[in-house]
Amino acid sequence: EREKGIQDALDSAENARKEMQNLQADNEKLLQEARMERDNMLKEARQIKEKMIAEAKDEAQQEGSKMIEQAKVTIQNEKNSALADIKNQVSTLSVQIAEKIMREELSTKARQEKLVDKMLDDVSLN
Repeated sequence: EREKGIQDALDSAENARKEMQNLQADNEKLLQEARMERDNMLKEARQIKEKMIAEAKDEAQQEGSKMIEQAKVTIQNEKNSALADIKNQVSTLSVQIAEKIMREELSTKARQEKLVDKMLDDVSLN
């Protein structure tokens, strides 16, 4: 009976050892699966990050192009406005100069008569 007790103890120890090996194998398998899951999650996270960066760059480039185009339009509009203003100023100055010249030319009766005579001579020649 003592031998049977020893044998039972040995069998129990062997069974415990096998069960421990099975548990270690299961743990190793679970650990390997967890590592694979982690690697997949990291890969997916990197892909998402790269996609987000690419989209942000694209959006920034489009926004930059849009701002440049708007600036060009604004500059052209301001240039056109400035040119129109300059033309108006030149016209006003031309009229003022012409008025001063005419006043000077027609300041006396003699000058007025001389201008009329000249204009009549010009009309006669043509």
